[in-house]
Amino acid sequence: MTIRLDGPTIHLDGDCPVEDAETLLRLLQEPSARIIDWTGAGRLHTAVIQVVLAAGREVRGPCGDPFVARWIEPGIVEASAPGM
Repeated sequence: MTIRLDGPTIHLDGDCPVEDAETLLRLLQEPSARIIDWTGAGRLHTAVIQVVLAAGREVRGPCGDPFVARWIEPGIVEASAPGM
C-alpha cells in the first residue's frame, strides 16, 4: 500500500496509482485533522494530485515526484501562505 496513516500524518510512499486516490480521500474525510507527507512519493497519478489539491490540508515536502515538485508544489505553498 502506498498510502499509509501514521498518527495524524498520511504518507504517500512510492508510486501512487489511480486506485490510491480513493484511499487518500477516505482518510481525509475522517474527522481528525490530517497532514499529507509526500516526501517519499514516487510518481503520483493525477487523481491523487487532485485529491491533495482539493483537500486544502498542510502538505509536507518536498514532493518525491519531480513533476509535482516543479509545477504543482509551488502553488500549494503559495496558497497556504499567511494572508492567502
